[in-house]
This record gives sequence, structure tokens and C-alpha cells, in this order.
Amino acid sequence: MIKSGMAKRFAFYKQVFRFKKPAFNPKERRLKEAITIYDLRLLARKRTPQSAFDYTDGGADSEVTLKRNRQSYEDIEFQPRVLKDVTSIHLETQMLGKLSRLPLGIAPTGFTRMMHSDGEAAGSQAAEARGIPFTLSTMGTTSIEDVARLAPTGRNWFQLYIWKDRDRSTELINRAKVAGFDTLVVTVDAQVAGNRLRDVRNGLTVPPTLNAKSLADAIPRVSWWWDLLTKEPLEFASLLSWQGTVADLMNTMFDPSVTFKDFEWLRNEWDGKIVVKGIQNVKDARLAVNAGADAVILSNHGGRQLDRAPAPLYLLEDTVREIGKDAEVHVDGGIMHGSDVITAIALGAKFTWIGRAYLYGLMAGGRDGVERTLDILESQMTRTMKLLGVNSLEELTPDVIKFLNKN
Repeated sequence: MIKSGMAKRFAFYKQVFRFKKPAFNPKERRLKEAITIYDLRLLARKRTPQSAFDYTDGGADSEVTLKRNRQSYEDIEFQPRVLKDVTSIHLETQMLGKLSRLPLGIAPTGFTRMMHSDGEAAGSQAAEARGIPFTLSTMGTTSIEDVARLAPTGRNWFQLYIWKDRDRSTELINRAKVAGFDTLVVTVDAQVAGNRLRDVRNGLTVPPTLNAKSLADAIPRVSWWWDLLTKEPLEFASLLSWQGTVADLMNTMFDPSVTFKDFEWLRNEWDGKIVVKGIQNVKDARLAVNAGADAVILSNHGGRQLDRAPAPLYLLEDTVREIGKDAEVHVDGGIMHGSDVITAIALGAKFTWIGRAYLYGLMAGGRDGVERTLDILESQMTRTMKLLGVNSLEELTPDVIKFLNKN
């Protein structure tokens, strides 16, 4: 009896005092402990100099649009159904004629290797492994050819800013075509650089310049500076070298005279899919489709261009009603949780795109951090769908969403 009692107590103590296997790799430990995108953001802030972090984190002027993008997702109420069999959840979707394993992709981001030396290599390879698209920016820091080499089986897209020098734009389009990129994303909301006050106050240049302030900021972030100084030089992969500010570069290179008439030129240069990114009202969505767009991305550049621009989520239903039979409607801006993706899909979006969420993961841990971002979002999407009582994206309809405040 005594031995039996002791055996039961020992079994109880063994169950209670279960110790986790220690993670001796500090990066692995950090990323494992990050269970939300905001956890990754905190890690990114600790590991990245202020100027680089603020370039990712900030918006234009008073950052009203940046806040409203996020608030639009927080101001919805789900209308779940219960007693549904949700044993099996499917997140796959057909997007522009090809299968994507998740209803989200990695949006184009500029100066990506400034955030972490892994840069676009991390994003393209993580996307390839996950079966989702990756978009390389004109302002990227890895070449078109290198992305094709690093992620040869990935669904690689190229984002184009139309330059004043059309021959240079044509050159980039042709390089993307030869490299096997299947979709061209034309960004149309950057006629002039947005007034990004954090960048102005930080004196951000590309590559970052060392001064008394940046040196002081670098002291606790030795690994970032070590990578910057010892690895491949940080420069634009599709542009000539530039030593000024980001805003100066945009104002110098980009063509503010572009109109929908220029899409005839684009269609002659590119025979693949064309997506127009930066649509901010329903009328322009219709004009883009009439000009030959296969899809539009409702986007205000993540709140980085025109402050007080409309939040894309609020435009979604009206845009789908107007062009949904003729072209796909995608959305970006403010997506920080898997439930945000589910919200957008329920309101009619065919696909969603992440920028900051991806870069937070990148800054927190390179490619492993990007993988962690995707792990977090996928688990949140799956959980949200189960709690809503749906098995597939096709079952998501607007009646599962109620806006609490759309003004």
C-alpha cells in the first residue's frame, strides 16, 4: 500500500514538474517565444537601429492612415456559427490561375537588406517553401536574377515603379520576363514621396550613414552593424547607386505624369498578368480593369504616402461589387493577425498581402523570423476559421462580418 501510494505521488509530481527542453540557440529561443506579430515587432525593435526600424514601422505625416488601416480590422465583430464539423480546414486558393497554399503573399518592400542582411533571399525562399507568392520591389536590394536563382520554383512577382526614363523601366520588365517572373505589379500611388516624418527626423539615407547618433544607437545592436559592414554592400539591385534620402530618390526617378493611357505601353511590353497596386477608390478600380489589369490591390501604401487616405478594408465590398466579375480584388494594409486575412476574404477579397508583418519577422530573425511570421499567421487563420464554423475560404461570406464603426 505504501509503495503504491508513493508510486502515485511520484507519477503526479512527474506530471506536474515537467521541464521544457532548453533551447540553446538564442535566436531559436527568441522566435519560439514570439507568439504574435507584435511579439516579433518588439524583437525587431530591439535588434534593429532606429532609422531602419522606423522606416518599416512608420507612416506619412501624422500617421493617421497607418492607425486607421489597423483600426479597420479591430472594428469588426465576427458572427460565428457553432456545432459545425471543422475537423478539416483548407486555406488553399486559386489566385490568378495558380494555386496558393495560403490566401496571403509577401508584398513588395524596398531596401529590404537594410532591415536584415538576409533581405529578399529570406522572403523569397520562405514564400517558395510555403507555396505562396513573393513580390520583388523595384527598390529591392537583391537583383531580379538572384531572386530567381535563390527561389527557382517559387512564384516570383516583380513590382514596377514607372520611371521618367522609360527605357530603364522596359529593361527591368524584360529582365523579369527572362527570369521567369509570372506577374507584374504596377504601383500607382507614388507620384511623389510621402512625407515620412520619422525618416526625415532620423536623416535616413540608403545605405545608412554613420554619425554620432547612429553610432550611439548601434552600441546594443552590434550584429546588425557587423552584417552591414562585412556582408555584400547594401545597394539597390535595380538602380544606380544613391547616396541621398529615400524621398529624394523617389522624387528624382519616378514619373508623376503617368496615366491610365500608359497601360497600353505596359501591355505591349509584358504578356503575363498585370496587377495594379495602390487603388484607393472604386472608380479607379474600374479604370484599371478597363485598361487591362487582371487584378487590383486596394492599398494606400501602408499609410506611407497620402495621410488620411481611405482604409482599404472599407473599400473592399464596393470594389468587389463593381469589378469582381471582371478581375480579382486583393487588399493590403494593416494586416497583423490571421483573423485579418479571414476578414478580408469574407468581405470579398481574393487575396491579401503582408509587408510590415513580414519585415518584423525578418528583423527579428532573418529567414527563420519570416518563417515564424508565416507560422503565426497560418495558425491564427486556422483557429479563426474553426471558431467561425467554416472549413474553406469559399464558405466565408460577408454575413460573418459586422462593422462596428465604418465612419
